[in-house]
Amino acid sequence: MPDVIEKTRLPFAQLECSSEEQLHALFHELSQLAAREAEAPPTPETAEKFRIRWLGRQDSVISRITANWLKPAPPDAKKWVGQQLNRLRPILEDLAAKSKKLAESAALETAAARDTLDLSLPGITRPLGTQHLVRQTYEELYRIFGSIGFSVVEGPEIETAYYNFEALNIPEHHPARDNMDTFYFENLPRSGAQACLLRTHTSPMQARTMQAQQPPVRIVVPGKVYRRDNPDATHSFVFHQLEGLAVDTDITFCDFKGTIEYFAKEFFGPQTRVRLRPSYFPFTEPSAEFDASCHVCGGSGCRTCKQSGWIEMFGAGMVNPAVYGFVNYDAKRYSGFAFGLGVDRLAMLKYGIDDLQQFFRNDVRFLQQFP
Repeated sequence: MPDVIEKTRLPFAQLECSSEEQLHALFHELSQLAAREAEAPPTPETAEKFRIRWLGRQDSVISRITANWLKPAPPDAKKWVGQQLNRLRPILEDLAAKSKKLAESAALETAAARDTLDLSLPGITRPLGTQHLVRQTYEELYRIFGSIGFSVVEGPEIETAYYNFEALNIPEHHPARDNMDTFYFENLPRSGAQACLLRTHTSPMQARTMQAQQPPVRIVVPGKVYRRDNPDATHSFVFHQLEGLAVDTDITFCDFKGTIEYFAKEFFGPQTRVRLRPSYFPFTEPSAEFDASCHVCGGSGCRTCKQSGWIEMFGAGMVNPAVYGFVNYDAKRYSGFAFGLGVDRLAMLKYGIDDLQQFFRNDVRFLQQFP
């Protein structure tokens, strides 16, 4: 009989797992073997070898289970495999992280022992900090969009109603401008184009940028935005967005779809599939909701995607020609697309976080999980 690692190379039909209990035992044996391997003397080489063997993108235990067990499993067994895989993956990630951390600590201790300067008095230990997970996600988004020609611009968090609404084709009596949804300033105008408010999206920089320059325009706009939402596991009155805008001659819907498909594959992995659903936004026409195949189950259906195989990502579309009228662009000559990403939501999806409020609590125990 092949050992448990070699079994991951076999198709599900050859495993002879006729019950959920037998499958659980097989996954338990894998986790026990991984735990034993992670106890090897910590070095950067052994830590990386462990990560590649168990979690690498190609020919690792996780990738083989997904390809050989999960995908070809019959419908009644697919649920068992998916559940066991979702339990095994965080165990392996935790073991890999601990192995890497121990290897780094051992390397530092070796270097310290070699270069020790004994001053007979203890020094002050200052723990090293790391970037917040939201900042890490922003940096990854900058890398992805920067690689295809987008530049980063920033705008004010205190905006006027003109740039936040009117210049984006959102008229004065639109529900989004109601006091129930928007934070207006008491001591500043609260009606008309000059009303001041905390921006509800990073989209105002669309109008500001187009006013300041002629096409071509390719920008992403990061920043905090504010809405009157009651805080819970998926909502907050302050959160983070990344607005994207591209305007030039001859930009088509195909360019738009290709751009966001490139983003999805870079962010979630090359196996990601995408789809577009018709929608409506005042500043885009046509508008679409962008979905990506579930990166947890690969599209087969799980709790993360509510058994649909798809995860709703963000709204986007081609820039409404009416918006060009506010910035003196020739709508017959220029075209473009815009999209708005919820950065907190992207981080939650990618790293398996189920409570948005964790990002704002400054709990070191949470933050230390993402060095």
